[in-house]
Amino acid sequence: MLKKIIIYTVVILLLSSCSSLFHSAKGTFAKGKKEQPYDAIIVPGYPYEGEHWNTVIKMRVTWAKYLYDKGYTKNIVFSGAAVYTPYIESRIFKAYAIAKGIPTENIFTEETAEHSVENIYYSYRMAKEMGFEKIALATDAFQTNNTRRFIKKYDLNIQLLPVVMETLFRLDRSEPKIEPSTAKVDDFTSIKERESLSERLSGTFGKHIIWEEEDLKKRRLRKKHGFK
Repeated sequence: MLKKIIIYTVVILLLSSCSSLFHSAKGTFAKGKKEQPYDAIIVPGYPYEGEHWNTVIKMRVTWAKYLYDKGYTKNIVFSGAAVYTPYIESRIFKAYAIAKGIPTENIFTEETAEHSVENIYYSYRMAKEMGFEKIALATDAFQTNNTRRFIKKYDLNIQLLPVVMETLFRLDRSEPKIEPSTAKVDDFTSIKERESLSERLSGTFGKHIIWEEEDLKKRRLRKKHGFK
């Protein structure tokens, strides 16, 4: 009986947390929308298994198309290397986005990031180097919540446009056909084989990021990352 009570309590807490998170996403999106149109949105990648898109890829690509179709962004930067599977995540996202009707010339790929915070920073640098000034992160509520602190800590000029589930469920989420072979890497080695668990955790916290000095606005951060 005690075990059932514990499981029930955990489920209730998780559901309450999800409800709060999704409610927060609506408010965050409403705030971010006030600053549109953006020059570009950053959309982090996710592993592709080789046949069909999974729930996360579907959600992020569908949301990116929604933001583009509504005129909230002029361009999209998909980010992600081949990390856990042989497919370059950003190229897979791009292929789906094109198949969904987003013009190729408005889609860019950042193909080196292996962790969420790297997705954000490297895409941010790419966007800035292309002359894009107004930039937003467009991903699910969970990832938005997990990376918000990183953006704030480094004072990156990135707004937030998280997925609003009520809106997402009204959109066309059917899977278009793509040719994934163009995104496949030969002689692929998974990050699980290349790095230890501790190394992967370090990457999750941004320890592997190669920073540009101009993006480290605080003196203590410049010193921390090897700049005088």
